[in-house]
Amino acid sequence: MTSSYSIRSLLLLCGLISLTTQKDVPDAFRLPPSEAVDNVNPLIGNGGDSPNGSGGMIPSASPPFAMTRWVAQTSENYVSVTPYNYTATSIHGFQATHQPAIWMGESGQVVISPGAGQVQPKFDDRGMSFTHENEVVTASYYSVNLNAIEGGQILAEQSSTSRVGHLRFTFTDTRRPYVLVEATRASVLGSSDPHNLTYPHGSIFINPDTREIYGSNPERQDYIIAPVSTPAKHWSGYFCARFDQPFASWGISKNNTLFDGQTSGNGTLLSGYATFSPEVAEISIRIGVSFISVEQARKNLDMEIPDGNMLEDTATATRTAWAEKLDLIKIKGASKDQLQTFYTAFFHTLQYPYEQSEHGQYYSGYDDAVHQGVSYTGYSNWDTYRAEWAWLILFAPDRIPGMVQSMLQDYKEVGYIATLNMPLQVGTHADSLIAEAVLKGMAGFDLETAWEAVYSDATVPPVNDTTTVWNVNYEVRAGLTSVYEEKGWVADDIHSESASRTLDYSYDDFAVSVLAGLLNKSEEERFFRQRSLQNPFTIFNSLTGFMEARNASGAWAGPDNGWTEGDKWAYTFDCGGNATFVKFLDEHFDGGHNDHTNEPSHHIPYLYSLAGAASKSQSRIRQIAESNYNASVNGLSGNEDCGQMSAWYLFSALGFYPVNPVSGLYVVGSPFFDEVEIQFPSSNATGLKIISEGAPSKPFVNSFAINGADIPSPIISHNQILNGGRFEFIMSSQPQPWGSSTLCSKDNTNLTNEGKIAQYYMARIELR
Repeated sequence: MTSSYSIRSLLLLCGLISLTTQKDVPDAFRLPPSEAVDNVNPLIGNGGDSPNGSGGMIPSASPPFAMTRWVAQTSENYVSVTPYNYTATSIHGFQATHQPAIWMGESGQVVISPGAGQVQPKFDDRGMSFTHENEVVTASYYSVNLNAIEGGQILAEQSSTSRVGHLRFTFTDTRRPYVLVEATRASVLGSSDPHNLTYPHGSIFINPDTREIYGSNPERQDYIIAPVSTPAKHWSGYFCARFDQPFASWGISKNNTLFDGQTSGNGTLLSGYATFSPEVAEISIRIGVSFISVEQARKNLDMEIPDGNMLEDTATATRTAWAEKLDLIKIKGASKDQLQTFYTAFFHTLQYPYEQSEHGQYYSGYDDAVHQGVSYTGYSNWDTYRAEWAWLILFAPDRIPGMVQSMLQDYKEVGYIATLNMPLQVGTHADSLIAEAVLKGMAGFDLETAWEAVYSDATVPPVNDTTTVWNVNYEVRAGLTSVYEEKGWVADDIHSESASRTLDYSYDDFAVSVLAGLLNKSEEERFFRQRSLQNPFTIFNSLTGFMEARNASGAWAGPDNGWTEGDKWAYTFDCGGNATFVKFLDEHFDGGHNDHTNEPSHHIPYLYSLAGAASKSQSRIRQIAESNYNASVNGLSGNEDCGQMSAWYLFSALGFYPVNPVSGLYVVGSPFFDEVEIQFPSSNATGLKIISEGAPSKPFVNSFAINGADIPSPIISHNQILNGGRFEFIMSSQPQPWGSSTLCSKDNTNLTNEGKIAQYYMARIELR
């Protein structure tokens, strides 16, 4: 295998050199100028040969929050496999992917595959070799030189809008050019067996007069975990591809058999193709995609990339969209690798949740109907409530109202909000997203419906709640009926991941109490606040000193039972007895228990600061950042989880982190760079300047001031950040006493406003 890689490719895979994808970008695709966008490397987090090996990112050339992301296809993707992987040596087409994360499946995709000579419909037969040295990968433009199967070369270029792909193929010394449009393929179910296949039935139509190939693809690999009560019977992906060159001939492929001259077909393993005159050297294609209909796909095409638009126009518009966001932050004192790591992380966070509506309307699988409004999907709330959502509130506040309203529309359509859009996640962390949005001043959605939805989350159990181990309908708060409301825990002998559920439900109860308080619902605020503070302690085993799952009878279920992407270490932390707590944190890190690849560990290094040991937070944060993030293809540990991995890095690099998102407070850590200037899109202030001279080599904070006023405790508020001004850190190469005041103690009953983060944190669950 290694013989097929260049020396440079092997070094990149090993992380020994960084990626330099921008140096060969044609000048026409570097407009508008943006140093921030130039430092985006979409290949970061795409190496490795396992789902959790290096981030699981898809290096697409599409705008922020795009409904469809266009990417070169090296694999037929499914759960645990992305369409493109850096280790591949051949490209088989260009895919309009809707795979939100590596641990979810594909749906409704379409693939465009250029070729020359004999039409090759089969995936294995149509692959063309390439090298990374002949590849350009940016946030808004992708190109690669492909070695045509029968000789010659094909230069493939692509960019896209949210719902329309734009491709251009240039043929040099090849035989007769053709383009294949794949509607359906064999679909892999699950992640354990790539031979566990189904064969979706799609449709394909060819209109030589309008130079269009269009059709449908109902593939939805995750249907096996879809709610049984709302099966989305009429769900499908639709597409309309329009060419700028006349067809010389055409046909369809069904089950890998070619039928020349046919203009329509239905069935499995279905494609359409068009061939072109040998004199044609360049072909441009625009492909509209929809979840509503072929006609809507055609409308999307006409609205987003109308006739006459060049590929350069599309790429410029997409690059402009990225520059408008990424240019909000300017950094001084960072190496090239650090700049690439930072801005690529920023790029990652602005891909999720992604658009599902199409110019004012959307298809909902929850009631199998088309509605008016704005819609998003791919929330992954269990991951993203921790920091990704807070990042979006700061840097994409214009998107938050639509994202919240989208969740509320789901609630209206099906009666639940909880784990919609991303199943298989414990807790109802939409409660946290909504409460945090309201707390931080977001508006533009129905507050009464928001309250109704989160109240339902906290009080209405799923169907068959007392008997179902793992729900195949809407999970919501599985176990709410069985024991949780009566005794305070989710029973491990009835429900999976019971200990994590108990703790997550308690945090969600706290979020509900925060929203109730903001809406002046004092009785509900008291009820949910009390439940949130009481229930975590029901699964604390005082004999072992750890949280532990319990059965319905009250018996302990065992220290390794009932956890979600973590263990007893990740889920057991306490705000009392500071010296003991610090020692416990030391045991956690020094014993190798901190697993940053999974989200339950993300806040843990910041807990030192709540126990008066801020310098230990600063040291651990730097160690985690250096170990888990870099500018290589393997530069993102675990998998991205819809922006959360990158959000941790971004907040930590700036010097603060939202340990409890619904507190409106942040714990101060250790800024990474000499100087950062930030302009928040929702603020009228002049911006925020973070000064921390020497930070790259000095991880410890000697003092911290905001606009000249000393800040003695490692706690700041959302408003202090948003109001801007000057954050000034004096950094040191040695641990300092700053931030050593006690913020979190069982004996501390008179917490200051800043210290209330400790009190809030008690609902977050990772306590004793």
